[in-house]
Amino acid sequence: MIPDLTHRNCKEEWMDEPDADPRLVAKSLRYIRVINRIFRYTQATLSHLEQFSQRWKPGERISIVDLATGSADIPRAILKWANRRGFDVHVVGVDRHPIISHEALDRHHESRLTIVRADALDLPFADRSFDYVITNMFTHHLDDDAVVQLLRQMDRIARRGIVMADLERDRRAYRWISLFTLLANPMVRHDARVSVAQAFTRDEVLQLRDRAGVGYTHYHPHFAYRFVLAGEK
Repeated sequence: MIPDLTHRNCKEEWMDEPDADPRLVAKSLRYIRVINRIFRYTQATLSHLEQFSQRWKPGERISIVDLATGSADIPRAILKWANRRGFDVHVVGVDRHPIISHEALDRHHESRLTIVRADALDLPFADRSFDYVITNMFTHHLDDDAVVQLLRQMDRIARRGIVMADLERDRRAYRWISLFTLLANPMVRHDARVSVAQAFTRDEVLQLRDRAGVGYTHYHPHFAYRFVLAGEK
């Protein structure tokens, strides 16, 4: 049965609970990495960095921080892209969850990637610390006030711009994700449905953007019910 998707239905996901089974969390993170590869979800973020890179100077060092990085598959994809393009990019991945940040550290074998355990809503970074601040599949975990707080934090520590990627809330998306995760572990099946139920419509994203004062960003729909809010100052 499809729940009422008229409004966002925010509640904590199983994976985010402090007493979540570490084995299920690790299995769920592996599943998410596979999904990201199959559907090329990282391309939603990379396509906007590609646009921004047109204004980078040759040999310029570019710093990026990824908030709620999970197992840091997005930072690794960014570094592979940067290597192919010959860009000097350095990425910091931030996550506050002890199990998830430990998983990222275990998989970390890249000299230009640093993993930091911290709260994305209370970042330990000075103003304008990074060129770009990104986050992927994190904001749907938050209520509206916290999304505004996050966007303001991103704007505060970004010198150049921000990229926020997440899910669109849609009945077809709910049906699709329910079918696609039918054979996944219980944590993935549960959290996938919850994620869609607490995702966003275009109007909601734009209202949150305006409340946060990041009007330089624009809404971009992407494949498979994803969107990106991105822009440079």
